[in-house]
Amino acid sequence: PPPRRPEAALPTIYAITPTYSRPVQKAELTRLANTFRQVARLHWILVEDAAARSELVSRFVAGAGLPCTHLHVPTPRRYKRPGLPRATEQRNAGLAWLRQRHQHLPPPQPGVLFFADDDNTYSLELFQEMRTTRKVSVWPVGLVGGRRYERPVVENGKVVGWYTGWRADRPFAIDMAGFAVSLQVILSHPKAVFKRRGSQPGMQESDFLKQITTVEELEPKANNCTKVLVWHTRTEKVNLANEPKYHLDTVNIEV
Repeated sequence: PPPRRPEAALPTIYAITPTYSRPVQKAELTRLANTFRQVARLHWILVEDAAARSELVSRFVAGAGLPCTHLHVPTPRRYKRPGLPRATEQRNAGLAWLRQRHQHLPPPQPGVLFFADDDNTYSLELFQEMRTTRKVSVWPVGLVGGRRYERPVVENGKVVGWYTGWRADRPFAIDMAGFAVSLQVILSHPKAVFKRRGSQPGMQESDFLKQITTVEELEPKANNCTKVLVWHTRTEKVNLANEPKYHLDTVNIEV
């Protein structure tokens, strides 16, 4: 087998994860941390939808045992309606932190960024695939868009279309979990952010990618986009019907 590259030579993977307070939050973050801990040179950017850092997430980050930056930014109330895109402010805060951190360092700065929502399941193989991203790489996502999977359609090593169950006319018919961007691209497009104004649900990915790349430039990963390495699993809604209205236990336990 070829000799393994020393870890120092590996580009850092930056995972931006928006998160918000809900009964399954700590369980989801625990599952994600257990995956991330097994990935070499991964830096987790955890962004709370909150006016201040919560104690729960602060404690969690302190004990997570992996390089982590803990940010927070609240979503304005007017954007919290059903049918509007979610986590826009949090993803943009992660992008701003990345740019601020790297703006004074000399290039090249090897690194790869991806958006890792806390309700997905990630194969470790996915990180090996995305690590070699030159500009923007793409791959299939399982259990999304009302189908078993969605994927970029690849011919002769190039993306030529999209296998999707929802709005195939989108410029980039891809889920947030289906692409990674090189840090260099993020730094060389300082104005590329997720837009609030005029952005519809499901169009955020397209609106963002349109600012930094073209379909022709996309790099298909995961065996020419034929392997599913990430799943949009989502946790079922928790049944708390028997939870007492007032605190009855003699101790206060964080869940």
